[in-house]
Amino acid sequence: MTVTDPVTDPTTVTSADLLAELARRGVTDADDSTLTRALYSSDASLYRVVPQAVVRPRDADELTAVVDVARTVGVPLTMRGAGTSIAGNAVGRGLVVDTVKHLNRVLEIDPEARTARVQPGVVHQVLQKAAAPHGLRFGPDPSTHTRCTIGGMIGNNACGSRALGYGRTSDNVVAIDPVWGTTAGDVPARLAALAEAHLAHVRTTFGRFSRQVSGYSMEHLLPERRSVDRFLAGSEGTLAVVREATVRLVEETPRQLVVLGYPSMIEAAEAVPAILAAAGRPVDAAVPVEQGGLVACEGLDARIVDLVRARGGAVPDLPRGAGWLFVEVSDPGLLAPVVAAAGALESRMVDSAAEAAALWRIREDGAGLAARSLASPAHAGWEDAAVPPQALGAWLRDFDALLREHDLDGVPYGHFGDGCVHVRIDFPFEAGAGGGEAGSAGAARFREFLVACATTLREHGGSLSGEHGDGRARSELLPIMYDEESLRLFGAVKAICDPAGILNPGVLVDPDPLDADLRPERPRASVRTALRFLHDEGSMGAAVHRCTGVGKCVVPSLPGQGVMCPSYLATREEKDSTRGRARVLQEALDGSLVHGLKDPAVHEALDLCLSCKGCASDCPTGIDMATYKSETLHQTYAGRRRPLTHYTLGRLPRWAALAAPMAPAVNRMLRLRPLARMAKATAGIDQRRSIPAFPARTLRKQVAAASSAASGPETPDVWLWADSFTDHFQPGSGLAAIRVLEAAGLRVAVIPERACCGLTWTTTGQLDKARTMAARTAATLAPYVESGVPVLGVEPSCLASLRSDLAELTEDPRAEVVARGVLTFAEALERLDVALPDLTGVEVVAQPHCHQSAVLGWAADQRLLERAGATVTRVAGCCGLAGNFGMEKGHYETSVAVAETHLLPAVRANPDAVVLADGMSCKIQLDDLAQVPALHLAELLASRLEA
Repeated sequence: MTVTDPVTDPTTVTSADLLAELARRGVTDADDSTLTRALYSSDASLYRVVPQAVVRPRDADELTAVVDVARTVGVPLTMRGAGTSIAGNAVGRGLVVDTVKHLNRVLEIDPEARTARVQPGVVHQVLQKAAAPHGLRFGPDPSTHTRCTIGGMIGNNACGSRALGYGRTSDNVVAIDPVWGTTAGDVPARLAALAEAHLAHVRTTFGRFSRQVSGYSMEHLLPERRSVDRFLAGSEGTLAVVREATVRLVEETPRQLVVLGYPSMIEAAEAVPAILAAAGRPVDAAVPVEQGGLVACEGLDARIVDLVRARGGAVPDLPRGAGWLFVEVSDPGLLAPVVAAAGALESRMVDSAAEAAALWRIREDGAGLAARSLASPAHAGWEDAAVPPQALGAWLRDFDALLREHDLDGVPYGHFGDGCVHVRIDFPFEAGAGGGEAGSAGAARFREFLVACATTLREHGGSLSGEHGDGRARSELLPIMYDEESLRLFGAVKAICDPAGILNPGVLVDPDPLDADLRPERPRASVRTALRFLHDEGSMGAAVHRCTGVGKCVVPSLPGQGVMCPSYLATREEKDSTRGRARVLQEALDGSLVHGLKDPAVHEALDLCLSCKGCASDCPTGIDMATYKSETLHQTYAGRRRPLTHYTLGRLPRWAALAAPMAPAVNRMLRLRPLARMAKATAGIDQRRSIPAFPARTLRKQVAAASSAASGPETPDVWLWADSFTDHFQPGSGLAAIRVLEAAGLRVAVIPERACCGLTWTTTGQLDKARTMAARTAATLAPYVESGVPVLGVEPSCLASLRSDLAELTEDPRAEVVARGVLTFAEALERLDVALPDLTGVEVVAQPHCHQSAVLGWAADQRLLERAGATVTRVAGCCGLAGNFGMEKGHYETSVAVAETHLLPAVRANPDAVVLADGMSCKIQLDDLAQVPALHLAELLASRLEA
């Protein structure tokens, strides 16, 4: 089976034939389904290229077989890495190869040699954890270090924030086991001979400064430094595939951070040469951290920080300025001379490790945050240019002028100490629903601006790419940067290593046009939505395109206290990541592969979404997959028969209200196993799940009876909203809250009217009914909020629904009044300055409800517990039940797997701790899986009132 011109016409080999040939060679994890092709059609760039199939080789031999199949049948092959490539280097028309799923092991750590041997799909963070017990680390640390792969770092010659101290990936490669694009001859010897024949040109053209990453790094082929292994770093998968790599490790040493403030990013850039000189740092060499010295010098624009604050994120104090440099040193003796030379408006030494980590997290999220920091979405494409550091200020001034000349705006940040500037720019790609003309005009402006930038960059002696690679975005511009002889050398290299052009075609050599296959250019489908999509001007298309593919949702384990994405943590499947789901929704709304929101591929991608809302707070671009899932379910099932659980669990508050008068009888029946099994089967509930019992009387009835007997106050000090779950299932939480408040001398009353937030209807996409309920609830609760008396709720999921869903469902202005006015129990205690019982000596394992983490915040709860003297272990992630999700047939295994990622290990590790879980779902999960009774914060405080 052969193809005469595989690159230009890969479709001459059918997917069925391709998969059959792979299977014949023992490669079985290969997929050409619509869902998988949609998942892998984009990386973190602007480009969309639909592959024929996706392959996930299980071992190095299978990876070799995949390359051999591609050569044999003539189908292009593109290595995926983590899919975080910003230049379009990880998408391709033939086979896309994902090594993350199987080829993800650290094979060996050699502490004496200070090396690690790894498979290409090893995630950077995993390698760091393996090296840490030996006091070692892998030096380069890109902002995507929680998910980027070592193979991908080699492909792009990634650098990261601390390249000043640790060097680039190429500086840390010891050996690579490659699979070349050819089987002919001794490739390393032929490459050496090519360099020998052009020594003078190679010496004077390549490796001029540390961030000259564009093109092929021919300087590594010079006789005095010859290393074909290091030469492959930065070749973007166009020459060979990495089977295995040995990398250098360095000693982990303490570092100190100082932040310098400047009037603008340009002034910050102009200060860099003086800072480098004060630190004794050569402008074009990597200084190993073992020698002491400058480790990082990073630029950050104030607009990125402003966005973090606007979204409720915590930002440590920063010195005065509109732009900052984060300078990190391993030698504290450098701090004084650096600050003296910096010429900053102000400086701040960051002595707190927690504050330093928070600032570095903001910098790491720069790509995602910058994309949302302007009035309209900002894009990659020209985000990686680098110049010699001494030219940085002049380049940034010229770049700013180019932006103004082309009526564009951008948010610069990046590796200023290396002369590398990252930026997201508000290119006007969006075509709107009416057609493609505006999109074509946007692509033309994109091309015009990139050509102008490349031309000006050449005057500063710069490189199109400083670490992300040229990819589809910049390869066409290489003739502006390099002369004809250099380009001929690149072609000769490609001919030696991959003569058939099967490896990542269209990149570097014989490049595709930079404006071909642009994803945002295509017109967005016009979808009339039930939800208002307030943060995206009413457009679901704009909402799903918030995802830029930075991949913070595909980390092997959650950093810090994040929630996103619990199902991915359980399955490690791209389809279960926030990014994967967003890609499928993008295809459904404006692609050609997935046919609308009703397409089975959409529902397969959304099936294991827990609607936890973790992405709404954890994703730097603000993706809210729970909202998108609700709208998708609404669009799919409007006027059609729904899944069984939509009628049962999706309308649970209604059934609970009907059952309330018969609660004792219902409980007795459900204690009978045959009846319980029948009830679960009828409701679509997994038989391994328990059904919570109903209280003898609802919260409102209990409080009403007590108030009547005591002639309660007409105007209380606090109103308590009885949500449906607290009212009908967990009245103890509400009663405990009342007890704590009354112990402080406050008069408490429960709002007597029924006011359901409609959460279960919303999450199951029954949005017409949810909208009616939202309007009614807003009308009911608004007068209480406007009265000035604090209104609090105790069930986090329902309270979060008031804060986030109410205004999305109804245009009634009272929805905003309610959203701004309702308080969590902890927020109410802080506002009312309630004295707390002593919790000294109490060990608490706390599982914040995922909706509380994402929408309400848990900081007030943590402050109260610590102020009361408790020792608090906060569990990251979701409990795994998530409302109806974990109760439904077909989801039990995933629900348990999510619980096993964080919650259950934390409970087992702290057997004597009080387990705190305010959410009803979390309590059920803990009871079902660990037989652990969990308390609401109010119940914990109430239990200690007399202690």
